Amino acid sequence: MNSPTKLPKVRPAVDCITDHVIAVRRDLHQYPELSWKEERTQGVLLEELSKLDLEDVRPIAKTGATALVRGKSEGPCVLWRADIDALPVPEKTDLPFASRNEGVMHACGHDTHAAIGLGLAQLASEARGMLAGSARFVFQPAEEASGGAALCISEGILENPKVDFCLGLHISADVPVGEINVAAGPFFASPTSLRIKIQGQGGHAASPHQAVDAVVVAAHVITALQTVVSRALPPLETAVLTIGKLEAGFRGNVIAESAELRGTIRTYNDRVRTKMLARVEEIVSGVCAAFGATAEIKHTTSCPPLVNDEKVTAFVQAEGESFFGMEARASQGMGAEDMAYFLEERPGCYFWLGARKEVNGVSGRHHDPGFIIDEGAIPLGMEFGMRLIEGSLAKLSV
Repeated sequence: MNSPTKLPKVRPAVDCITDHVIAVRRDLHQYPELSWKEERTQGVLLEELSKLDLEDVRPIAKTGATALVRGKSEGPCVLWRADIDALPVPEKTDLPFASRNEGVMHACGHDTHAAIGLGLAQLASEARGMLAGSARFVFQPAEEASGGAALCISEGILENPKVDFCLGLHISADVPVGEINVAAGPFFASPTSLRIKIQGQGGHAASPHQAVDAVVVAAHVITALQTVVSRALPPLETAVLTIGKLEAGFRGNVIAESAELRGTIRTYNDRVRTKMLARVEEIVSGVCAAFGATAEIKHTTSCPPLVNDEKVTAFVQAEGESFFGMEARASQGMGAEDMAYFLEERPGCYFWLGARKEVNGVSGRHHDPGFIIDEGAIPLGMEFGMRLIEGSLAKLSV
């Protein structure tokens, strides 16, 4: 698939607000806040929303915000969702607006999502005379921790007016600017966190025969777990198992008495997840028994898979081809998104918006200290998002 050589034009109304929206994005980027701690972010959002001609501007889900635009006539209601929280990642970019909050960074683009959402709220407000229906804007906290979407729903965000379908985007550092990636059906995976505690017997490094080395056991467990996907699942099933953290030991001349592994399983359905968890139990128990160690395994599934509605996705794909001048990419990923909760309750579509930026041949990846985006994606996100809001109210019926 060839990337566009020339980016599509946006409407004058988008041009007029782009500089301000980028400035807001940079401000949010400088002061990132972790899940459930987005107090300053919430304040910025509510202040910006209060400047616009909007209804029902208020806090939601502890540290989130919402607003409503009613069109000139009755019609369906579309919800546009933007997440707002940051990650416990120390920023390592040379950006002049790099994070000022030590150890915290917008390393996944939620600052950009929030800024685009603000821009869309303004554009929708200015175009309300052309809207046959309403648009609900939700600035959701705690996506990274999971829980923000569920709380928004429990507080009634899908009612009053009743939401008919949901839309949203995620900035992508893998997709070039001027493209989108979207597909119907399972599009993001369901994440299950793993915590494995291995108990061995500590001892002196000079006398390993008198100990049960938890580090050695952990190393064998990690290696053996790599066979869960490759050897325990049918080749056509899709799943991921990653151990991302290992903690053990006190110092170099002390054999560790215990070790803790933390990781994640990603699947598209409960059947595969259940099979993987059973195999994890078997492997960990077997390896530990072979070395004379024991283990405790805990796991938690934080959100369901994100499933895009076929009809709404077909609409997004058609609008994308019309605006971007090319067919949308259609590749699933194993990331997780609690937008899934909204799409469990209402039909909708969530898609990747290209924002890839390379510096010296390197593109900053999501959740990486060097994460960066091409801000040229921001006006494209506002224009395309507005086309979806306008078009969904006119073309979709539920």
